Amino acid sequence: EVQLVQSGGGWVQTGGSLRLSCTASAPIFDEYAIGWFRQAPGKEREGVSCIAKNSDGSTYYGDSVKGRFTISSDNAKNIVYLQMNNLSPEDTAVYYCAADPICTPVIWHDYHAMDYWGKGTLVTVSS
Repeated sequence: EVQLVQSGGGWVQTGGSLRLSCTASAPIFDEYAIGWFRQAPGKEREGVSCIAKNSDGSTYYGDSVKGRFTISSDNAKNIVYLQMNNLSPEDTAVYYCAADPICTPVIWHDYHAMDYWGKGTLVTVSS
């Protein structure tokens, strides 16, 4: 069973930055895309970003985070990062790392499709 261990998150003021990390317990980047979902209070879980497995390396960003968030990976360390800049209160949510063989907008809109999940980390952006 693959585990995704998250770190990062916390509290920041509007306009600030945070970085999330997702470390896989096994070298799965050859088989899985890794990415992030988030869930704000009272809202559905939404796809934020993903990075495709090694053979592709393409990325996807949700419309609400394009130009502000950047996803990257350190394959040697089995870590995926989500750099979040220019944060706003609308970004406040629990962020979940997830893994699926495919990184596409269609797949990353369906949280039911994910094979593995991290436990989530809270990001709070104050105005």
